[in-house]
Amino acid sequence: MIAMNEAMLYERLPDSRVRCHICQWHCLINPGKLGVCRMYRNKNGTLYNLNYAQVSSVAADPIEKKPLFHFFPGTLALSLGSWGCNFHCQDCQNWEISCSETPEPYRGPHQIQPQTAVEMAKSHHCAGIAWTYNEPSIWFEYTLDSAKLAKKNNLYTVYVTNGYLTPEALDTIGPYLDAWRVDVKGFSDALYRDLTKITHWRRILEVAQRAKDKWGMHVEVVTNIIPTMSDDDPQLEGIARWIHDELGELTPWHVTRFYPNYHLQHLPPTPIATLEHAYDVGKRADLKFVYTGNVPGHKSESTICYSCGKLIIERYGYQTRVIGLEGSRCKFCGAELNIRTSGTKGGHHD
Repeated sequence: MIAMNEAMLYERLPDSRVRCHICQWHCLINPGKLGVCRMYRNKNGTLYNLNYAQVSSVAADPIEKKPLFHFFPGTLALSLGSWGCNFHCQDCQNWEISCSETPEPYRGPHQIQPQTAVEMAKSHHCAGIAWTYNEPSIWFEYTLDSAKLAKKNNLYTVYVTNGYLTPEALDTIGPYLDAWRVDVKGFSDALYRDLTKITHWRRILEVAQRAKDKWGMHVEVVTNIIPTMSDDDPQLEGIARWIHDELGELTPWHVTRFYPNYHLQHLPPTPIATLEHAYDVGKRADLKFVYTGNVPGHKSESTICYSCGKLIIERYGYQTRVIGLEGSRCKFCGAELNIRTSGTKGGHHD
């Protein structure tokens, strides 16, 4: 029997209906029914979360795997995933856990309570905890409880997210979350409709800005470049301009290689030349840090100081060597590089 925990952010409506306010679907849920993510159920007018502490996947991952390149480089993060998602991405890499049709996660191999997660992070020499693999907002109560405990134990906290959290939910977890690694999958209504089945995609951008500006989170952006879908210049230029203008020129942008998966197995892997073109688009928008992903050994994996041209962090796949960092700055010329380390934690803002 799966234990159910009452949801934090919802309103009760007439006729025992409820409206969930955790993500931007704002699902209106009738008694006995589930929200879009299939992990919140209305039981007699009370909204319950079905996957609290139900872990489908757990690993001590290099933080670079998230990918986060400017956040505690070279450290390990205890990485936890659960079941379900509030998107329906055609290219989902983790569809076995994210697209489960079973609302209660009966198949879950682990139940890991927040205190246990903290203890596991320490015993595996992890510097923090990341909620990843599936969308972390759909076991919101669990990630919030875990993040509070993590911060008490001097562990960093990371959301690897599609970014569709409501501002209300972001503000609830904001004091306890250090990094917001967000997907910006494209920059058009058609792309988000066809790829993810959502419409109000610009809210993702607004919440990412709020994470940075209001809560001082470290933000990095990932775009998986899908041939024929998200590889055109208008979308790439739109994303690059938005990052530059709203998040700042020092915000890392990861342009990653698509591999055929799930419902998009008819498409080819992204050509390396397409990734390099996306890299050039980012550089033309005056982004200081653009990284190609899923191409181990590519020259743009490493961090180079934009001011003096010296090698700061050398990467090959998930192997990382910090060479030229002093706090958040280049140790050779003093340029600010926007790299968060134990000595450079960002403050939260009112």
